[in-house]
Amino acid sequence: MNIKEIGIIGSGQMGGGIAHVSALAGFDVKLLDINNELLEKAKVLIKKNLMRQVSKDKITKENLDIALNKIHTTLDYSDLSNCDLVIEAATENEKAKVKIFEELCKVISKTCIIATNTSSISITRLASSTDRPEKFIGMHFMNPVPIMELVELIRGIATNNETYSEIRNLTDALGKKSAVSEDFPAFIVNRILLPMINEAVYTLYEGVGSVEAIDTSMKLGANHPMGPLQLADFIGLDTCLAVMQVLYEGLADSKYRPCPLLVKYVEAGWLGRKTNKGFYDYSTEIPTPTR
Repeated sequence: MNIKEIGIIGSGQMGGGIAHVSALAGFDVKLLDINNELLEKAKVLIKKNLMRQVSKDKITKENLDIALNKIHTTLDYSDLSNCDLVIEAATENEKAKVKIFEELCKVISKTCIIATNTSSISITRLASSTDRPEKFIGMHFMNPVPIMELVELIRGIATNNETYSEIRNLTDALGKKSAVSEDFPAFIVNRILLPMINEAVYTLYEGVGSVEAIDTSMKLGANHPMGPLQLADFIGLDTCLAVMQVLYEGLADSKYRPCPLLVKYVEAGWLGRKTNKGFYDYSTEIPTPTR
């Protein structure tokens, strides 16, 4: 495998998690974001999650120290110039991603592979905004990255075999399992998961059940570890809405229409855990339903 140094753009839940597992697997990591406050927050969370693994005897204290020393933060795209792979893990917004790729392609080497952690957007379309569609691939990690085993691999129409093989080998090296998805809206996991969450929001919107009743029913009645509305808060309601909009627009089927209540929550800035309020209010010790 030719990948030694990995650049990661975006230091939020996903980007920070990808940095965590990459450094732990022995790769040098350059973590880029738009300001130092976000990067410092990411470093604190990465250390906290590594310490949790130490406390559970998943890794040693030495592993933790080595991993932290392999993560270097930056605000400057030119610091990614020596990377063998750059993974974009920014917000689920196509225009924002395209702008990132335009900046990135100015500084990286011709051999550098670009991967995107998009959870729903066309890989072929994103690849076409770069100068290397044949070296572009979807690498969709699951949240939380250090815990979840799966990475969806999505080839665009131009992705070549060498790029796919390299990224599949990298996925194995990170200790993850890969599932290959065709380049259709929302791929496999979110094509199935997000309509279920959207239907749970409709069930709330139409008054069929309360937040607590819906989540309890799915946990105890379907043996789900987390209720769909609790899960939506964990994913981020803005991300849930973005995926549903991609499905609705990409497949032109009314069954994917985002629930108006989901739209209202996002408009209110109630995005779930990351804003301390979504379908639950997280400002108290025990989260309380908001409806």
